[in-house]
Amino acid sequence: MFDGFTPFDIATETPHGGATIHGRVGGPEGAPGVLLLHGYPQTHVLWHHVAPRLAERYRVVCADLRGYGRSSKPPTDAEHAPYSKREMAL
Repeated sequence: MFDGFTPFDIATETPHGGATIHGRVGGPEGAPGVLLLHGYPQTHVLWHHVAPRLAERYRVVCADLRGYGRSSKPPTDAEHAPYSKREMAL
């Protein structure tokens, strides 16, 4: 699964606290990029059939959103601000 892809962990910092985002990247360096994001309740592994085919022509990044898979799960607050779409997009 994900042959030729390299796993990564990137530390992020946002107004409501940071998170470490886990994922995999593959495909030719310098090629146009494609970011594959999963829905609820999946993880980046959802893309294991599609990503290798896309990586033949594109630089493909598959990431786990914060709180999913191997990405960190920061504590929340009463308004769930650390898990808002705005926060996760930063």
